[in-house]
Amino acid sequence: MDRVDLVYTNAGGGHRCSAEAVGAALSTKDTWSVRFVASQDILRPADRMYRLTGACMEDYYNFALRRSWTWGGSLVVPLLHSAIRHSHWRQAELLTEYWRRSPADLVVSLFPHYNRAIGEALRRALPGVPLVVVLTDFADLPPHTWIELQDQFVVCGTDVAVRQARALGMPPHRVFRTSGMVVHPRFYEPQTGDRAAERQRVGLNPSLPTGIVTFGGHGSATMLQIARRLDRSKLPVQMIFLCGRNPKLAAQLSGDHLRLRRLVVGDTRDVPKYMHLADFFIGKPGPASISEALLMKLPVIVERSARTMPQERYNVEWVLRNGVGLAVPSFRLIDRAIEELLEPERYARLRANVAAIQNRAVFEVADILKEILEKSRCSIAS
Repeated sequence: MDRVDLVYTNAGGGHRCSAEAVGAALSTKDTWSVRFVASQDILRPADRMYRLTGACMEDYYNFALRRSWTWGGSLVVPLLHSAIRHSHWRQAELLTEYWRRSPADLVVSLFPHYNRAIGEALRRALPGVPLVVVLTDFADLPPHTWIELQDQFVVCGTDVAVRQARALGMPPHRVFRTSGMVVHPRFYEPQTGDRAAERQRVGLNPSLPTGIVTFGGHGSATMLQIARRLDRSKLPVQMIFLCGRNPKLAAQLSGDHLRLRRLVVGDTRDVPKYMHLADFFIGKPGPASISEALLMKLPVIVERSARTMPQERYNVEWVLRNGVGLAVPSFRLIDRAIEELLEPERYARLRANVAAIQNRAVFEVADILKEILEKSRCSIAS
C-alpha cells in the first residue's frame, strides 16, 4: 500500500475538513494508506507564541474567529509571513525529523504559509517523494501563501489560481485544475427524506422559507447579531444555526428571547442533512462553506467588508461573477438581502446558476494523486 500523508492545520477548520474529504475519497481505494498529520503537533516547538504564552497561533486565530475579530487582516498577513520566515529553518528541521522517523510515499499539503518548509524537509528526509499542494482557497494570496517555486505540484480549483501558479513560473505539467474546491464525499450522497416532514420533526415550519447560517467550525458572534436582526425585522423566514465547536454561542442562540423560529445545532457531521432542509445559505465567504452550500443547491449570502479576511476576498468576487449569491457590506443588512434573494425571479435565476455548478474535485484529486505518484516512480526508475 502507498502511504500518503495529508498535512493540515486546525486554524479555522476548513483545512482539516479538506484533509478529511481527501482522506475519505482515498480510503475507498485499496491502494492507499492515509495518515492525517496535524502540522501544529510537529511545529509547536518553533512557535514563539506558544513558548511565550502557552497558546499557539492556531488558538489565537480561532479565538479571533469566534469573536469576529477579523478587521485588519491585510496588516496581519505580512506580520505572519515575517514570523514564519524567521522560524523557517527550525520548522524545516522539525519536519525533517518527523519524516525521517515516519516516511511516506506522497505528501499532500492542505494548508498555506508553511509549504516552503515542508518542501525543504522532504528534500532532506525523503528525496524523490512528491509534494502536492492542494489549494483550499479559490485563489492564492501571493507571495509565499500557497504556491512556492520549488519541487512541488499544485492543485487549483479555479482558473484564477491556475493563472497565478503559471505567472509565478510553475511548469504547466505541475499545475492541475479541478472542477472546484474539495468537499467531503458525504455531500454527494443523495438526500432522499421528505423535507417538509423532517422540518416539522425538528420544530420548523414545513412551508416557511428557511436559511442556514454557519461561520465555520468555530462559529462566530456574528450569528447572534444575524438572529437578532431577523427577529426585529419580522421577515417570514426561519433559520438553522450551525454553531460548530462553540457551545457558548449555541447556548446564547437557544436561550435568547427571540420570536424568530430557529433550530440551533452544535458540532455535527450531519451538515448535508441540515442543508437539505434549507433554501439558502448565510455565512462568511469561506471556500468550504460556499462549496458545500452550492453542492446542496443553495444560493448564498456572504459579507464583503473590511472584516472579510484577505484570503477570502476573491471568493466573494467569484460568487458574484458566477451569479450564485449576493454580497452585503454588513450583516446588519441581512433582512434586506434575504428579501432581495427571495424575490421569485431572482431566486429562480440564482438557483439555476447554482445547479449549473458541477464540482467533482474531491474525486478528481484522488485520481491526480495517483497519477503524480505513478509518474514520479517512473521518473526515478528511468
